[in-house]
Parts: sequence; C-alpha cells; structure tokens
Amino acid sequence: MQWTLVVPLKPLAQAKSRLADTADDGLRPDLALAFAQDTVAAALACPAVRDVAVVTDDARAGRELAALGAAIIPDEPGGGLNAALAHGTGVIRSARPGSPVAALNADLPALRPQELSRVLDSAAEFPRAFLPDAAGIGTTLLAAAPGLELRPAFGTDSRARHRTSGAVELSLTAVDSVRQDVDTGDDLRSALALGVGPHTAAAAARLLIPGQ
Repeated sequence: MQWTLVVPLKPLAQAKSRLADTADDGLRPDLALAFAQDTVAAALACPAVRDVAVVTDDARAGRELAALGAAIIPDEPGGGLNAALAHGTGVIRSARPGSPVAALNADLPALRPQELSRVLDSAAEFPRAFLPDAAGIGTTLLAAAPGLELRPAFGTDSRARHRTSGAVELSLTAVDSVRQDVDTGDDLRSALALGVGPHTAAAAARLLIPGQ
C-alpha cells in the first residue's frame, strides 16, 4: 500500500513556542523549518509513501518544502491543526478517492524511512490506526484506509482521544524515530541523541545544548 502523508505546519513565526527556554525568537522559526525539512525528506524516502502534502500558509516553508518534492496545500480554513488536516485530506481524496492517507507531525527531525515504513505497514492492517508519541500522551501519526475519514483529534491528550474515536493504537518497538516529536528542549536533546537529519543538525549547531 502506497500512502499519501498529510503534514500540517503552522506559520513559522508562531511555531515551537515551548522551545523558548532553548532557542530565542530569532532561531525558533529556523528550527521549526529544519524539523519539517528533515521530516518531509525522510518521509519521501520511505518505500511505503507515495507522496507528501504539506498544509501551510507560510510562504518560506512552502518554498523550501516544495523544493524537497512535497505538494503544498494552502491552509484555507486557518482553524488550527485538525481543521488543516481535514482540509488537506479532503483535497487529496477529491483527486484520488481511493488513496490511503496518514497525518504525520512536522516535528520528527530524527525520522528514519524504514521505521516509518514499519509503522505504515502495520497501520494498513486496520481501518484507522495511530502511533503515540514518545511521551505517551500525544500522537505522531494517524492513518486511515481508503474510503475512511481520518477524523483527526490532535492536541491535548490526543492519544486518549484517538483511542476513544475507535482508532487502533499501534504497539510497535524500534520505531523511536517516528515517535520522537520535538516540543521542548528535552525533546530536542532526545532527538539529537537518536540522530537528526542535516537541516536540524545545522540549526541545532547554533544552540548551546548541554549534552548535545
């Protein structure tokens, strides 16, 4: 099964506010973009992925991610993460009704294509499925089989909300790179320990992070 991934990305100037203790206002947009670039590049290299669509209204991010090969869908609803995902999925399904789709976080800078492939192959066994984040509270990937609505419920306690919605929780080992999103300085240190992509490595080199 070849998946289309939908990656939502808010305007870079508004992104990653919880990294304020690690990166200043001038660097946080660069980090957010770097995370997205490494996420998209790894996703496009995944054998289970047909294509990647990024939902964003940020002009700079759109240019850079399109250069990597992603399709850019304007965030017309402007109503937050779940609205962006529903809109992006709708655009994809209007063109390819039979496409399996999966929402993927834009902040997975350590993402490994083969680990993502394992997650997507496992998700293909269920109508809807999700992968919890490393903290065990959120979600990094939500998948829907052809013909089924994605029904995203990202945000606070999304792991519990996706489970309540009927999506199957994927219990996989050795897929740490797909679970390690980055919201805080500690998250970034964990991602760096896993090994991040080149864009994040370059941006993080501008930081002074203990243990880096």
